Amino acid sequence: MKIDPRSVAATLAALAVLGLIGAAAVVFLGLFNVSAKKGHLPGVSWVLHTTFRNSVDLRAPPVSEAPNLSDPDLIGLGAKHFNAACRVCHSAPGHGRTATMLSMLPQPPHITDAVGHWTAPELHWIVHEGVKMSGMPAWPAEREDDVWAVVAFLEEVGSMAPERYDELTGGIGADPETFEYCASCHGANGVSGNQQIPRLDILSEEYMTRSLASYRESDRDSGIMQHASSEVAPEKLSEFARRFAEARPEGEAALTDRIESAGAQLATMGSGSDVPACVACHGPWSEPLSEAFPSLSGQYAPYLAAQLRLWRAGRRGGGEVAELMYQAARDLDDAEIDALAAYYAALAPAKLNPPDAP
Repeated sequence: MKIDPRSVAATLAALAVLGLIGAAAVVFLGLFNVSAKKGHLPGVSWVLHTTFRNSVDLRAPPVSEAPNLSDPDLIGLGAKHFNAACRVCHSAPGHGRTATMLSMLPQPPHITDAVGHWTAPELHWIVHEGVKMSGMPAWPAEREDDVWAVVAFLEEVGSMAPERYDELTGGIGADPETFEYCASCHGANGVSGNQQIPRLDILSEEYMTRSLASYRESDRDSGIMQHASSEVAPEKLSEFARRFAEARPEGEAALTDRIESAGAQLATMGSGSDVPACVACHGPWSEPLSEAFPSLSGQYAPYLAAQLRLWRAGRRGGGEVAELMYQAARDLDDAEIDALAAYYAALAPAKLNPPDAP
C-alpha cells in the first residue's frame, strides 16, 4: 500500500493540534488535580524517581573532590547546619516525623532512611542543587566546598544514635532572636573548639558586623552563614557582633616548626607580588590597624586555609577590599596556603589592636 506523505503530515498536524488543545485544557481549565492529597497516576512516580536517580548519577562530582569526610569537626559543622535548615522536613535521629511532614507529597524521607542509597558525591550534588518539584531546595550559595560538611554528617547519620545527634547539635536548637543561637556554633565566648568554625573572640565588632551584613545580603558566599544570618533579625546582628567582640582572647602561642617558619616569612615579606604583606593588614603589627580587617592570630588553621583557597579562586566575596585579597592569594600554591594558615594558628590568640597593648 502506498503511503501518501500529505496524509501523514495532515494526521501528525491534527494530532499535534489535539495535543495542544488537551494541554491548554489542563492548564487553563484546571483539569489536573494539584492536591497534595492525591498521588500521581500509576507509573508516574517510577518515571520521576528513575529520572532523578539517573540525573544525579550523571552530574555528581568526582569522589576525588571530597575532603576527609570522617573529620569530627566537619561532621559537627554539618550536623549544626542540618539541625537549623533541614530538620524541619527530614526530622532527626531518634525523632519521628510530624503529621505535617507526613502530609507532604512527595513525602520527605526520614533522614536516617534518605541517605542509604547515595554515594558521598551524589549527596553533595543533591544538597547543592536541590530537586525540582520535590520541595528539596537548592543550596543558598554558589560556593560548593561548605556543602561537604553536610555530606560528612549525612555519611554518619544513618547509624547515628539520638544521644550523639543531640551532642552535636544541642537538641532542637536555640531561638534565632537570642544570642544563644549564634553561641550554639561559635561558643558563648566566641571560641567554638571546632576547627571548621572560626573563633570570633579575636575579631572586632566592626569586622563581624560587616561580615554578617555581607552574608545576609548574599555578598559573601557561604550557604551555612547565609542561612544562619537570614534567620536573625537585622537589628540583632550588630548586637551579637558586639557581644562576641567583648570577649578577651585567651591562649598561648604554639611551638613553631619548619612549616610555620615558612608561613612567617610569607606573612611578613609576602610572596613577591605587589600587594602588602599579610601582617600589614592582619597583624601582628606595632601600630593600630583598621578594625575593618580581621585579626588572624590564633585562628584555626583549617578555616584559614579554606578561606585562602576561596580567595585564590576568586569565590569568597564580601568586603571593600575583596579584590586586594584576590590579588594577594591568587599566586599562592597549596603548600604556601597551608604554611600561612599554620603560622597564624600557632600565634597566641589576639585581637588586631589589643586594648592592653603598650
